[in-house]
Amino acid sequence: MKTVIFYVVASLCLLVTKLNAQTFEERAHEISKNIEEVTKQQKDSLKMEVEQVNKMLENNEISEQEADARKKEYATKRAKNIEVRVTAEEEKLTQLVKDKVDGKVDDSRVTRTFGVFSYSKGSKSDTITRYKKHEPKRTTSQFVFALGVNRVVVDGEIDTDNYKWRSDFYEWGVAWNTRIFKENNLLRAKYGLSLQYNNLRPDDNKKFVSEGGKTYLEDSGLDLKVSRLRYVNLVVPVHLEFDFTKKRTGDEKVYFPSHNSFRVGLGGYAGVNVKEKQILKYKENGNRQKDKEKGDFNVSDFVYGVSAYVGYRDISLYAKYDLQPIFQNNDIDQNNLSLGIRFDFN
Repeated sequence: MKTVIFYVVASLCLLVTKLNAQTFEERAHEISKNIEEVTKQQKDSLKMEVEQVNKMLENNEISEQEADARKKEYATKRAKNIEVRVTAEEEKLTQLVKDKVDGKVDDSRVTRTFGVFSYSKGSKSDTITRYKKHEPKRTTSQFVFALGVNRVVVDGEIDTDNYKWRSDFYEWGVAWNTRIFKENNLLRAKYGLSLQYNNLRPDDNKKFVSEGGKTYLEDSGLDLKVSRLRYVNLVVPVHLEFDFTKKRTGDEKVYFPSHNSFRVGLGGYAGVNVKEKQILKYKENGNRQKDKEKGDFNVSDFVYGVSAYVGYRDISLYAKYDLQPIFQNNDIDQNNLSLGIRFDFN
């Protein structure tokens, strides 16, 4: 079926196009460019191989004599590849000159391309070829997961009187990572969609109470085993990521891998609160009780903040800070600071 489609498209190209084929100068330039590319690719490959040998030597994995032997072997192999491929291109150039002298080359010949098809037309013949071109992928995707501790900040100080150290958070979502510059791997734009689960755990048997549009802590009068307010935010995080992974050359192509070295991300997030719930666990008359209270605890409807991470490969240290107060109408602003570990899985 694919073959039929190919020839149908090829026939249409012939019918609707009136083009000439490549000139002598264009074909000679193409051969010269091929020779330059062959030489550059083999030299780049040799450079990578030598760097790998030097690294093994530094790590005492091989001796200096073995390192020299490997370098000579690689150099000989690459020189042979250059000789074989350049000779093939030189033979094409020699044949082209002969065809020119014999009058077999029409200088009115040009080439046009249509998607993956290349079409040539001249006085001697019409040809259609199919080609492939490698384009490095500039955008990749990751699954993001983070977890750690929450700290309530009041007037620039962490509130250690009202909350347990076990107040925690976790976050999961998807992210897209786009290389900003075409031929440089350092700067990337990272953006996506995440759910942030924040848990605040009051101390000393306290619980949250909402009254008159304000939320505060009061004594529950119970021996609480668990007191927790969970609020969930749906956010769009955006970071400028500095990825120190080096580009790689292989198979006559250039690759721009990510998450293979040190990374630093600076940015922020914005979104909305989608759910809030308080959970209380205690014993009453010897029986375990669990109360779930869903409703309005005056948690801010809109959330925005700053965040950053620094790490190596897939794992990073992660920090985020909500610039908006946790509770929107309270007399004293309380802001949430989160510190933890982040995983970005390709």
